[in-house]
Amino acid sequence: MKLYDGGRAPNPRRMRIFLAEKGIEVPLVPVDMAAMGHKSAAITALNPFQRLPILELDDGTVLTESVAISRYFEELYPEPPLFGRGAVGKAQVEMWNRRVELYLLAAVTAAFRHTHPAMVEWEIPQVPAWGEANRPKAVAYMKIMDDQLARNEFIAGREFSIADITLLVGIDFLKPAKIQIPEELVSLRRWHADISSRPSAKA
Repeated sequence: MKLYDGGRAPNPRRMRIFLAEKGIEVPLVPVDMAAMGHKSAAITALNPFQRLPILELDDGTVLTESVAISRYFEELYPEPPLFGRGAVGKAQVEMWNRRVELYLLAAVTAAFRHTHPAMVEWEIPQVPAWGEANRPKAVAYMKIMDDQLARNEFIAGREFSIADITLLVGIDFLKPAKIQIPEELVSLRRWHADISSRPSAKA
């Protein structure tokens, strides 16, 4: 098997963090996204959406979408569980992972892709007003995350999960998107310092 990797982009990075937390080593095939390698004919043949990461199994099966690939590895290597324990625990992880991905990460990504000069050839059409509109949305969603983290060590409860991985890449993506964590969000800042200190955060 091999994993087509896109470097520091959020989704490839969260896949590498997930694998590091599991202690799984998968051969990586680097794809230079800065050089538009993800739009090459070879990558398009594997994923018509031209997105990374892509996992190609030994039998030729292709899996895309970082959460789907993570679920595949969770089934093969259930310990440590990163999708929760029990019916309620798994539902809570799913809920928070979706909330982080669909709201916070999506808002930060929109702000970056629609306002950053380097994204002009990526986001066609680039709509600066849409990017700017997402900045306050990202801040509002961070406040919700802060409220949750004021009551819990991790975003989905008492255990580290894939939802924390998604939140980490979302918060780290604030910098290129030129958004800051408000000073008063002390629980989110505490959480970010703790999660950033994990060895997997460097994957």
